[in-house]
Amino acid sequence: MSAAATRHRTKRLCPFNNKVPNCTKDKAQDPLGVCSVFNDNEVAITCPIRFRQNWIIADDAADFFFPASATWTTLTEVRLKDAEGGSAGNIDVVLCAYDKAGKVIDFGALEVQAVYISGNVRNPFERYMKGPAKNAGMDWRAEENYPRPDYLSSSRKRLAPQLIFKGGIINAWRKKTAVALNKGFFDSMAKLPEVSKVEAQIAWLVYDLKPQSDSMMAELTLDRIAYTNRHPLLSARI
Repeated sequence: MSAAATRHRTKRLCPFNNKVPNCTKDKAQDPLGVCSVFNDNEVAITCPIRFRQNWIIADDAADFFFPASATWTTLTEVRLKDAEGGSAGNIDVVLCAYDKAGKVIDFGALEVQAVYISGNVRNPFERYMKGPAKNAGMDWRAEENYPRPDYLSSSRKRLAPQLIFKGGIINAWRKKTAVALNKGFFDSMAKLPEVSKVEAQIAWLVYDLKPQSDSMMAELTLDRIAYTNRHPLLSARI
């Protein structure tokens, strides 16, 4: 109920660096202002934009891609083409290192993976929005289609195909990939053999949302980084 929260809620603003000031999740005209959901005692991030808080994902990816002395910038939603010139999808964030003349000298791909939801999250959100102060403490757990994170579909139907297809192109260029995802998602996946940072082709940037004593907004916090190679991913059912 802070002034900042009321302003963002009333004007449908996104506090996490969306490409436009407003929230555009689900429907631009009637956005679904839900970035994360509780899953027992954990929090599951359901909107990829939520990972952009303070852009720490870019800092952590750059630490994997480039030397500490590198100067770099980011590009979002970069179109990727296959060998025939057809679309291979978009890379969520491309980090580019450049020299003093502004020439790109290296780059890496950062994929951001939020979690799919099973059930219905719009119904409780719309109920809440009818009276935020009154409904803040409502308990929706007994309602039909109570929303829960669907980690299995998120990994096998979304993340794995992206890393195999788009990651194959990135790997052919001998460039590195980083994947940003939340702790519960990573913990639900099959365990991949880890290697050293120097040997790795993929860095798994694992984040959690931590409550802050001086703020009502949870802080995106790096939980750990797991370094792996690409080959085990091709056979693992993540």
